Amino acid sequence: MLWIILVGFVAGILARIISPGPNNPSGFILTTVLGIAGAFLATFIGQQIGHYGPNQGAGFITATIGALVVLFIWNRLVARGSIPDPGRR
Repeated sequence: MLWIILVGFVAGILARIISPGPNNPSGFILTTVLGIAGAFLATFIGQQIGHYGPNQGAGFITATIGALVVLFIWNRLVARGSIPDPGRR
């Protein structure tokens, strides 16, 4: 469990560095959740296309790519106005 949190945190940090923006979720917990969500997304897509087996998970690089996808979706939802921008109050 600690390993998942650590990999999720590092993947989230890398995704935020690669895709900076004013409406990125920030903080330790949200960065970790971003990375973990990216890992789950990458694992799900990888298993659906046959890249990973049923008991395999996404690696560090694909978790970062998944976090970038989650961050892109987050930015699109903020731009559309579906969710409020945490930086603008």
